[in-house]
Amino acid sequence: MTGTLPEPFAAWFAARGWTPRPHQLDVLAAAQAGESVLLIAPTGGGKTLAGFLPSLVDLHANPRPGMHTLYVSPLKALAADIARNLTRPVADMSLDITIDTRTGDTSGERRRRQREAPPNLLLTTPESLALLVSLPDAPQMFASLAAVVVDEVHALAGTKRGDQLALCLARLSTLAPGARRTGLSATVAHRQPLVDYVSSGTPARVIEVTGGAPPEITMILPEGRLPWSGHMGLFSAPEILARIRAAGMTIVFVNTRAQAELLFQELWKLNDETLPIAIHHGSLELESRKRVEAAMAEGRLRAVVATSSLDLGIDWGGVDQVLQVGAPKGVSRLLQRVGRANHRMDEASRAILVPANRFEVLECEAAILGVAARELDGDPPRPGGLDVLAQHLLGVACSAAFHPDAMFAEVRRAAPYADLTRQDFDAVLGFVEDGGYALSAYERYRRLFRDSEGRMHVMSERVARTHRMNIGTIVEEPLLKVRHVGRGGGMLGEVEEYFVNMLSPGDTFMFAGRLLRFLRLRETVCEVTDGGGGDPKVPAYAGGRMPMTTNLADRVRAMLQDPATWHAFPEPVQEWLRLQKARSRLPGRHDLLVETFPRGDRWYLVAYCFEGRNAHQTLGMLLTRRMERFGFQPLGFVATDYVLATWSAREPHDVARLFEQDMLGDDLEAWMAESSMLRRTFRNVAVIAGLIERHHPGAEKTRRQVTVNSDLIYNVLRRHQPDHILLRATRADAAGGLTDVARIAGMLARAKGRIRHMVLSRVSPLAVPVLLDIGRESVRSGESDDDLLAEAETLVAEATGTAEPPPFRPQRPAPPQRPRPDRRQGRLFA
Repeated sequence: MTGTLPEPFAAWFAARGWTPRPHQLDVLAAAQAGESVLLIAPTGGGKTLAGFLPSLVDLHANPRPGMHTLYVSPLKALAADIARNLTRPVADMSLDITIDTRTGDTSGERRRRQREAPPNLLLTTPESLALLVSLPDAPQMFASLAAVVVDEVHALAGTKRGDQLALCLARLSTLAPGARRTGLSATVAHRQPLVDYVSSGTPARVIEVTGGAPPEITMILPEGRLPWSGHMGLFSAPEILARIRAAGMTIVFVNTRAQAELLFQELWKLNDETLPIAIHHGSLELESRKRVEAAMAEGRLRAVVATSSLDLGIDWGGVDQVLQVGAPKGVSRLLQRVGRANHRMDEASRAILVPANRFEVLECEAAILGVAARELDGDPPRPGGLDVLAQHLLGVACSAAFHPDAMFAEVRRAAPYADLTRQDFDAVLGFVEDGGYALSAYERYRRLFRDSEGRMHVMSERVARTHRMNIGTIVEEPLLKVRHVGRGGGMLGEVEEYFVNMLSPGDTFMFAGRLLRFLRLRETVCEVTDGGGGDPKVPAYAGGRMPMTTNLADRVRAMLQDPATWHAFPEPVQEWLRLQKARSRLPGRHDLLVETFPRGDRWYLVAYCFEGRNAHQTLGMLLTRRMERFGFQPLGFVATDYVLATWSAREPHDVARLFEQDMLGDDLEAWMAESSMLRRTFRNVAVIAGLIERHHPGAEKTRRQVTVNSDLIYNVLRRHQPDHILLRATRADAAGGLTDVARIAGMLARAKGRIRHMVLSRVSPLAVPVLLDIGRESVRSGESDDDLLAEAETLVAEATGTAEPPPFRPQRPAPPQRPRPDRRQGRLFA
């Protein structure tokens, strides 16, 4: 079944020397048959045009006022970019079609006009759609809706933003039952969940495009020595600048905003030719980001240092190459970023990986092989969050009253909630109604009431107004505006409140690609000026690091075990692995290598788990609890994406017993009950569910107010209603998010009976990087400091046997002491 392009569309294609691609015509035919579609096509394959073509054709044949198509993107910038790209063909063909965007950056006046006269094509984000659904005139606004296009659907499904969007889509299926759906995706690791996500009424038809030129991915290393540790990649700045110089335009992707700031500064120090290089990340002021995007579109930049803010979908046709600084963490994520270069399906995209240390070299090579094998990865979508459901139910009630029976049926049409039980639904609805059993006595938690027919109504317009101010599932640390008070000053962007709390007047820090001096905190604004001396700090943002995917970790372990694959590694890495094999052994694909050795006055235990930083942080907490119970007197631990290391006053022995699977039983429960992690997770859940308000009419809550309120409620619920729906949601989030319990469980099951304990007399070559990480700050600008280099050389000499380790001086026996967290570094120290 293939559609045919009518005039003037056929003429528009012909005038540009283009021929419609078969999948574009297939999507057109499916839409004309009323079918929903999941389109899977490589980057540059014209997915976006395929998604909009049926709407343009329909509106040309049957012009009418009102909203025809709703386009949902995970990024505000993507919605704005698509709007620009759509405007040109509509103008070229003189189509009577109106187009507009609706995001958090849209002015109040434009929002008012959109409600009074909705555009034919509205481009928005999940958060803005949730706000629209909560308005009293939502039924009228969406009554004429004929199509919904969800872009980058793989980036939404399985996330809380995706849960929110799925619930809104279910709502739209009630308000506009005939609206078809089109999901667009370049990378799909788990197909059936995405089909279910896009389906409406009947299963979505899958249209998959195969072929396309495979990407060309290479790796570069810094001249001279290859770093043992560190995660910023600053050593490679000269090589990165050389690649920028040799290309037209380059996107330099990094993994965190702090890394973006540091690398940008390092490039400018070397940029004697003053090549136009910009920086782009989500904490910069909107106008700053727009200027960078416009300069990219006009070809006025040679490079942009960017985070995931430029990951998705934006059609930068002029990008010649992509550089990924730091390990990519997954094949699917790497392919997504590679696709930003040479945005054309039939020509190869060029990408260069720039590992920051030796372990990252292993990961980068594994990722290159994974891309060549088309082994897409990532976790399958999980069930929908109950906190997101609570927010949605209140939003629907803000629009119009509903009956619980009808709403339960509607919610179950959302793929993430297809298996939701009526008991859980009623529990969530009861919480939204009055807070639940433990909180129902408090008037402030009563947000819904039931009429004589059992229908749910919002309690007051004030409740509705407060809800709309707090819509969203992204819970970041409270942000403070950064304002420059010097000449030509203005807002530069936002930093997290905790970072500003660490600053004293006169301190310097890097932000928006500038060296700034902190002056003062004035209400919710951080005032700064240029200049200053000393060692500048760099704002770090919560949630900035992603763990390596399970598939990629498995490939790294397999390569370590197979010397026949080592030829792919640079010679320093091959020598490193050969030394490890001679001095100890290499981690296996299905076992767990654990080394113990003395150094100084401590005993070290190093476990090569390869399960990601989040899982290793949790494992470190559990492991030190066990070590304490067994009398080893643990002093602390450090976790990287690859390795977990502990240090203790006494020698760990009977190591297999430390890694038994029962640590995920009572030990896990006890730790989660004691730790602040559950409290932090509860705060996020409570904010999303609407129990804690971030924003209130006439007032902005501080981080301290939010934290104190959530801690008080957490204590009340644990004491009086331990099965409260939000506590259940908290435990589910903790198990699947920051703690990564599932990955720990899989690792412990894989290693059962296969613990390979090597008792060594000195540090092993593979343990050198993690020992260098002990005591280091998570962000530091002087990554190449002389003292760090000297420390690395000392450890390497000990590991290779060219120098003797320091004499072992065991500590005197001391009373057992629980390791305590050093919050500045996120690690444990005695």
